[in-house]
Amino acid sequence: MDERYPRRGPRSYQDRPREYHKAICSDCGKECEVPFKPTEGRPVYCRDCLPKHRKPRF
Repeated sequence: MDERYPRRGPRSYQDRPREYHKAICSDCGKECEVPFKPTEGRPVYCRDCLPKHRKPRF
């Protein structure tokens, strides 16, 4: 087996600090921070409003 590509364990996102971006909640208008870069034209929801807009899981 070629050792150029050593086996790695499961990817861990804990190794790097999470980058937060400021955004305005599309529902209540409150300023919030989200762990992704908001895309123009797509709604962003704060922690309080997000559960209201999620699809129910089965």
